[in-house]
Amino acid sequence: MGHRPPDRSRDLFPAELTEAAAALLADYRTAGKRLATAESCTGGLVAGLLTEIAGSSDVVERGFVTYSNEAKQELLGVPAETLARVGAVSAETAEAMAAGALARSRAEVAVAITGIAGPGGGSPEKPVGLVFFGLATPAGVSHRRRVFAGDRSAVRLASVREALALLRDGLG
Repeated sequence: MGHRPPDRSRDLFPAELTEAAAALLADYRTAGKRLATAESCTGGLVAGLLTEIAGSSDVVERGFVTYSNEAKQELLGVPAETLARVGAVSAETAEAMAAGALARSRAEVAVAITGIAGPGGGSPEKPVGLVFFGLATPAGVSHRRRVFAGDRSAVRLASVREALALLRDGLG
């Protein structure tokens, strides 16, 4: 009998993302760190990907899905003034989301994602595909701005990839 490759037809995520998530979790485990997620436009996909890996509960401390501005304020402490001044899709909001997730969890690293996945909702100043990411660690808070091409699913999956890269950066 020959060796058969695993049946990937039922996987929730592309194999490359699952493999990257498994490697990230292993690195967090080795470092003795836990992580939290604060997601808007990805709707929990980052947490979903990470928890698709068996044994992830020792690394994934919690996830926040804060799609509405009210949820960002109530669950993460994003200031109403920030949302009124620069909007939900902004560097300031992404940083506030990440800082709030870190402060409201027992994690050492938190990532946040807020953006416009489309197909509607864009403007010349904030086009469809614009996504801001926040990263919070005890050393401080930072952000990244990206513009992804493609449809809603492509923007969301690209955002998940970027979030994994940021979480890797959070290991220091």
